[in-house]
Amino acid sequence: QVQLGESGGGLVQPGGSLRLSCAASGSISNVGVMGWYRQAPGKQRELVAFITDTGSTHYADSVKGRFTISRDNAKNTVYLQMDSLKPEDTAVYYCNADVQLPTRRGTFGYWGQGTQVTVSS
Repeated sequence: QVQLGESGGGLVQPGGSLRLSCAASGSISNVGVMGWYRQAPGKQRELVAFITDTGSTHYADSVKGRFTISRDNAKNTVYLQMDSLKPEDTAVYYCNADVQLPTRRGTFGYWGQGTQVTVSS
């Protein structure tokens, strides 16, 4: 049973910082791409950033230069360091991971439960 556990959300003032964490646990053979998505009320879920198993990264234009994605492969954990936060960053943030299992062929996508990030003065 694979689960992604998220933490680190909260309320911050504009210009502040938060660090999100997401750890994959369970019976896992390999974790490929890991990423962060966000969804604001009434809006579609959008990709924020992703990182490959070799460390290549991609960022949405709206967060480039402010957010940093990283991972610890030994812990199957992905992080999102969010600096210079803006009110428009307010959303529920979800982590995602592509996972290979020891009992089934193929690659499967898993989602975290989401963590609320609110940027307000």
